[in-house]
Amino acid sequence: MKKCQYERPLIQRLNVGLMNKFGTRTEYVPFTHIDGNSIKALLAAYGSPLFVISEATIRQTLRDAQRAFRTRYPKVQFAWSYKTNYLNAVCCVFHQEGSWAEVVSGFEYQKALKNGVPGNKIIFNGPDKTVGELELAIKNSSLIHIDHLDELYMLKELCMKLELKARVAVRVNMDTGVYPIWDRFGFNYENGQAWDAINKIMLSDMMDLCGLHCHIGTFMLTPSAYAVAAYKMADLALGVRQKFNRSIQYIDMGGGFASKNTLKGSYLPGVDVSPSFDQYAEAITTAILNAGFGESELPMIVLETGRALVDEAGFLLGTVIANKRLGDGRRATVLDFGVNVLFTSFWYDHKISPAQDFSRYTEDTVIFGPLCMNIDVVRENVPLPPLNRGDHVVVHTVGAYNLTQWMQFISLRPAVVMIDMNDQLHIIRERETMSSVEKDERLPDYLTGFKL
Repeated sequence: MKKCQYERPLIQRLNVGLMNKFGTRTEYVPFTHIDGNSIKALLAAYGSPLFVISEATIRQTLRDAQRAFRTRYPKVQFAWSYKTNYLNAVCCVFHQEGSWAEVVSGFEYQKALKNGVPGNKIIFNGPDKTVGELELAIKNSSLIHIDHLDELYMLKELCMKLELKARVAVRVNMDTGVYPIWDRFGFNYENGQAWDAINKIMLSDMMDLCGLHCHIGTFMLTPSAYAVAAYKMADLALGVRQKFNRSIQYIDMGGGFASKNTLKGSYLPGVDVSPSFDQYAEAITTAILNAGFGESELPMIVLETGRALVDEAGFLLGTVIANKRLGDGRRATVLDFGVNVLFTSFWYDHKISPAQDFSRYTEDTVIFGPLCMNIDVVRENVPLPPLNRGDHVVVHTVGAYNLTQWMQFISLRPAVVMIDMNDQLHIIRERETMSSVEKDERLPDYLTGFKL
């Protein structure tokens, strides 16, 4: 009998993370197709990593949101939040479904105009509007949401110069019982700043006060906070009617609705704790309907929600580069995409699925990206089966903010494809190349020659 080589016993510390009442298994079948298209075929055709957008999911999600509000309130208008995802193809899907455009910069304003959105269907938010941008917005009859008094005075002066009236709204911040209060933007409700701005506008003959606007926070998990905000906005609108005999045309409740993502540190997955559109709609519409408006005076409700409408339509496909053991014994897997293109991994525990058959064994794994930075962590702890080099993975619910906050850092940014309603593929953003990255660079002549 052959004598086996002796290997001394090793005591290894196990790092299992927080206990999970749902167990360690999260996946039972591989995620192999998106809208009828094979993950393997997508990566073979367009390279890895790759963003995929499902047009069908966008349209269905928006229709669900519209149904939730329009069955409860007679006048509702959605406005697509460009900062959430301003790829033209994505924006135009929302516009085809009837959404206006909501922008927060001159850059986004120009994109909306280029996409064919009429000027009077563009809402211009944000604290940094230049004189040139405001002039363009005035001439296009866009809705300008005033953020601070300096902007109000600048706008009034510009209107006098142009001899044109501006269509405006006042942005209002308030205490809704959720802390910290988002009081950086707009005028405060409780201390009278909002009324100060309203009075200045109403007593000026150069601005037409069309609406009131608020945005109480981001990834809001408490629909009742919207009820508080809607009540206070309605109170302001009724006050304007009583004091100036003028009806407010619309109340813009902003965005902030949560998607089905899971926030870091959350005990339960996002799909179980994120409110539905019906819950948000019930809170907002009930508060306004009960505020005391006459039937003919009901203001239109405008909604600027972005994340909740597009997050689930986005997928990021990638490939395993390597596996290793960390110094403390934890299993680590390195993927070919990192936080430079998946910026939201800093605050979400994104669901990650294997895209091919896998074993029943799972192990808590750290998922790293390829960047030469220690912070390039896609998931700090996720139960996954062992993945081999060359295997593929799918990251879910990445349609919001990643394609506007991503950065060209160390690696080039991937292509983006959209799957249309007939399951056909369209490239909506090309993969970056060296020439596309360097096209705006200029090299002085005196630096063109050197010897090493």
